[in-house]
Amino acid sequence: MFEIKSNEVTPAAGRLLLSEPLLRDFYFRRSVVLLIDHGEDGSFGVIINKPLKMSLNDVVNGIPEFDAPVYIGGPVASDKVFFLHSLGDEIPDSVPVNDELYWGGNLEALTEKIKEGTVDPDSIRFFLGYSGWTGNQLDDEIKSNSWAVAIPKPEMIMKLKPERMWNKYVSTLGSDYRFWLHLPKDPMLN
Repeated sequence: MFEIKSNEVTPAAGRLLLSEPLLRDFYFRRSVVLLIDHGEDGSFGVIINKPLKMSLNDVVNGIPEFDAPVYIGGPVASDKVFFLHSLGDEIPDSVPVNDELYWGGNLEALTEKIKEGTVDPDSIRFFLGYSGWTGNQLDDEIKSNSWAVAIPKPEMIMKLKPERMWNKYVSTLGSDYRFWLHLPKDPMLN
């Protein structure tokens, strides 16, 4: 295994976790996780680079036809739907994640906006499940180099193509992480 020092960026809401390239976990293999919250009691976020081949209407009953992406959010509560959006106060009870993005909010208000046709599908992403860590678990995983932390441009989170995210954000980490980009996705095939 390669020995690298942890990057100096600390985890916080609105920052990204980039999984180390040889992590073999189904959910987290070459994942980009947007942290929604990070504190002493734990952390949670959603995987933003793993879209599913299904529509919102395939997973939620009673919502009007809406062509918005649905993603694997993580292994916790994978039978529940969560959402991230850039609609701000247009969706009551939303929680700010950063200057551009908001977590959740009133689903009835969102459904009404979808019915009215006033929500652009590019302004919202839906997730099955989320990713969570207890107490200092995430900090320990970062120290053991399972994750690197990146500070994204908030407006790019919703614009970058999911299949390019991991490489794009790893390339922002600097020369200590450049070799991550050249490791095979499956080292057993090398």
